[in-house]
Amino acid sequence: MLGEFEYLLIAAAARLGDEAYGAAILLEIERSTRRKCSIGALYTTLDRLEAKGMITTWMGNPTQERGGRSKRMVRVKAKGVEAATAFHEAVSMMSHGTSWEAVQTGTRK
Repeated sequence: MLGEFEYLLIAAAARLGDEAYGAAILLEIERSTRRKCSIGALYTTLDRLEAKGMITTWMGNPTQERGGRSKRMVRVKAKGVEAATAFHEAVSMMSHGTSWEAVQTGTRK
């Protein structure tokens, strides 16, 4: 099963489609979760997901906006879609019917 960050990365890449590359994925994750994440963690996870056959990456053309540097483009493969779908379904099933009210420890009713 995917980890949380792996799921977020695949979901962001799928949402971005043809515009999915490292920095854009990072911004999408930060915007959606309202949490900071490091570019190092992102690229480490990209490498791991690519090794698992869930995504494919390639270097895009250099762009003037990036000072002539290339973007590492990302595309989600079928295996990644299947894994992300299974993760989402598992979280949804576990969450269904769960009361999210705060429970006070040390008190009995």
